[in-house]
Amino acid sequence: MALVAIDPRDATPIYAQLDRALRAAIAAGRLHPGDQLPTVRQLAVDLRVNANTVARVYTDLERDGVLETRRGVGSFVSATRAQARPAAEHTRSLRAFVTRVLADASAAGFSRDEVVAELQRK
Repeated sequence: MALVAIDPRDATPIYAQLDRALRAAIAAGRLHPGDQLPTVRQLAVDLRVNANTVARVYTDLERDGVLETRRGVGSFVSATRAQARPAAEHTRSLRAFVTRVLADASAAGFSRDEVVAELQRK
C-alpha cells in the first residue's frame, strides 16, 4: 500500500495534493510522530513526480513544524508538533483545514451535509 496517492487528473496542483495527503496521513494516524518518511527521491519515483516537487512539500511541512529533517538521516514526522502548538494556532489551522475540505468536497460535487455525515461515520 502506498503512503500517499496523487491523482494526475485532479486540477489541484501536485504539490498541494501531496501536502494535503501527507497531512491527512498524519491526522488519520497512518503516520505517527517519529515515523520516517521515504527520501525525496524515493517518494518522487514511487509517485512518478518531479523530485523538486517532493522536496518543496517536505520543506514546507518542515517549516510548518509537521516534519523534522535530520541531516544525513532523513525526514520524520515531528514528535513535538502537537504539544508545541498553541490553542489559537490550533483553532486557526483547523478552520483553514475545514475550509479546504469543504471547498474540495464542493468541487467534487458533495454537499456539506454529506461530508459531515461521512465524518461522523468515521
